[in-house]
Amino acid sequence: MLPLAAEAQNRARPAAAQPAGAISAVEIRGNQRIEADTVRSYMLLQPGDAYDADRADRSLRTLFATGLFRDVRIGRDGSRLIVEVQENPIVNRVAFEGNRRVSDDNLRQGLELRPRGVFTTQLAQADRQRILDNYARRGRFAARVEPKIIELDQNRVDVVFEIVEGDAALVSRINFVGNRSYSDSRLREIIGTKEQAWYRFFSSTDIFDPGRLDFDRELLRRHYLRNGYPDVQIGNATAELAPDRSGFFLTYQITEGTRYSLRELNITSAFPNLDTAQLRRFVEVSSGDWYNGDAVERSAQALSDAANLRGFPFVDVQPRVVRDTENRRIDITFEINEAPRVFVERIDIQGNTRTMDRVIRREFRLAEGDAFNAAQVRRSRERIRNLGYFSDVQINNAQGSAPDRTVITAQVQERATGEVSVGGGYSTDAGFLADFGLRERNLNGTGIDARINATLAQRRSQVDISVTQPSFLDRNLAIGGDLFYIQRNLQNIAQYNERRAGFALRAGWEYNERLRQSISYSLVNREIYDIGAFASRFVREQRGSTLLSQVSQTLIYDTRDSFIEPRRGYFIRLGNDLAGLGGDVAYIRTRLDGALFLPFERVLGNPDFVLTVSASLGHMHSFGERTPTGERDRIVDRFFLGGENLRGFAIGGVGPRDAQTGDSLGGRFMWTQSTEMRFPLPGVPSELGLLGRAFIDVGSLYDSVRSQPGAVVLSSAAARASGGVGISWRSPFGLINIDVARPIAKQPYDQTQVFRFGFGTRF
Repeated sequence: MLPLAAEAQNRARPAAAQPAGAISAVEIRGNQRIEADTVRSYMLLQPGDAYDADRADRSLRTLFATGLFRDVRIGRDGSRLIVEVQENPIVNRVAFEGNRRVSDDNLRQGLELRPRGVFTTQLAQADRQRILDNYARRGRFAARVEPKIIELDQNRVDVVFEIVEGDAALVSRINFVGNRSYSDSRLREIIGTKEQAWYRFFSSTDIFDPGRLDFDRELLRRHYLRNGYPDVQIGNATAELAPDRSGFFLTYQITEGTRYSLRELNITSAFPNLDTAQLRRFVEVSSGDWYNGDAVERSAQALSDAANLRGFPFVDVQPRVVRDTENRRIDITFEINEAPRVFVERIDIQGNTRTMDRVIRREFRLAEGDAFNAAQVRRSRERIRNLGYFSDVQINNAQGSAPDRTVITAQVQERATGEVSVGGGYSTDAGFLADFGLRERNLNGTGIDARINATLAQRRSQVDISVTQPSFLDRNLAIGGDLFYIQRNLQNIAQYNERRAGFALRAGWEYNERLRQSISYSLVNREIYDIGAFASRFVREQRGSTLLSQVSQTLIYDTRDSFIEPRRGYFIRLGNDLAGLGGDVAYIRTRLDGALFLPFERVLGNPDFVLTVSASLGHMHSFGERTPTGERDRIVDRFFLGGENLRGFAIGGVGPRDAQTGDSLGGRFMWTQSTEMRFPLPGVPSELGLLGRAFIDVGSLYDSVRSQPGAVVLSSAAARASGGVGISWRSPFGLINIDVARPIAKQPYDQTQVFRFGFGTRF
């Protein structure tokens, strides 16, 4: 046999050195896993062909290009063509050693070497570079990666990447050039990258990340656009590595341009039946304001949505801007034009390997055959994101089978929906507490939310088991059930303990995006026990168990931009409880709550300035059997005031009270009102998560039990008031709240509480 080629992939002997004649057979040698016919399929020379050195060389290159072989040799033995191959090993496993800052799963993402795949040196080196890039994105430019190969039997290998992570390169200094209107310190608050500081040990914002520079430039640009600089230009950011490679110096080039204010604002419409005067309230900006690019964009979108809701599905709103450079004024005309008529041909869903299609489809605000509506597509995306089942949701549309048809594609990326939480904390209401929870928010991909939670505290312990189907029979109907056991220590309030055990069945539905309602039925056994020896007679007479059979409803209208930390919008909630359909107690209890959130971003230039005005009103009317003291209700069903709902006063510290024992007896009529200003703390970096609060609380509780011979009840309908300040910290350990409040108006028998502290966490 005369070898024609080896490792270099191109060693073919000249044709003149080979014997002439046709090839009688192509013989494959050295193959173990790969079938001989598979090798022959890549050959350009087949039995019966005349030998051609050029075709032999091209066959050699083709075999090497498959990536299946470490070495290939082609030779002739008489009329037979001999192909000797040495197969590349198969990867048994890919492992990492020395990585502490980056998990194995994160490192594996994007690697080409995988178990049961083919190993080549080129792939190993390419994956080495990918790992280095991964560490570079985390600011670890001194990382070293070396792939080690462990040979196994049956031509298999283990690939082990030995990693030395090195120290992270932090951002030592951030500078700005060209900024006249805003100081460097103010612009440092705007961007996401931060200078290294001792308090950022739980954050990665001070680690240099080249990919974050473009995002920072966009944040700077939008900041200037929001504040009247439509011509601002943010140049390239330069990063300079310190000589000792310990940190970076960043410099952002800024050309601010001229600041403009708004002069005239107009709305024009191509639709005669669309009243533009009614649409002006959707424009966020006013004449005399500084130009705000974000507000103009939001106004254009709001006008488009408003036109859609008024029966004009095909609209295109474009703000036309005219500059008066001499007077530094801008005129804006929002032009409402007719957009091409497009209908939804099909809705496709991709990426959901676990979650059922119907769980996602029911969140869409438009269906196949509807007029395409960009506002409804955006709302659909938000509803799918709010499910909490996906780490990323993207909705795109492309032309369908005709120019007036579009295909909507929802691309989702699933994430784990199971949660196991163990935590603890302390609050002035419950004392020290421990918490354990187990939850699956998307049971078997059906969208069913199932959870069990247990809390053990000094003054309150609770166990809950809950199951909720958010879309029963794929309809606008959520149903669920709860089993619970609650034990409360109320010795400090009225010298008794309370125990509740029962279940609840509930159903809820949405009338529209803002208005929703729910109803429930609960059956609860309540027991009052461990009554103090010197407790009020009004408490002692309620010793024992009562059965509560109650039907409840809640109606809520909600426009808040966020349920967790709202900055704008309001909500109004009406709740009613009817007890007496069986059980031992009978009453009607009504509660009305509301809150208004007013942002001061436009005035003070910071979204963390938010004014909250809230109020609550509650009333209970009992018609059950009378107790020995002539009362129809139970103390466990009445309202209590103080603590969280009236700061500056102790829990149950306001309202009717036994004059002799000091026990709080609760009331049947309660009202509260709170005005609170939330603001960033001066000189405190925003990424610390610290916010200040200043508040005034007002409220009253009355209409309780009547005085009896030898038992005087102190009660007054006079308003109580308090004022104070507080701090909220969204720390890495959980939310910490601290309030300091002093009563402004009180009754002599009220119990006060100046300091309130709450802390809780889960991990």
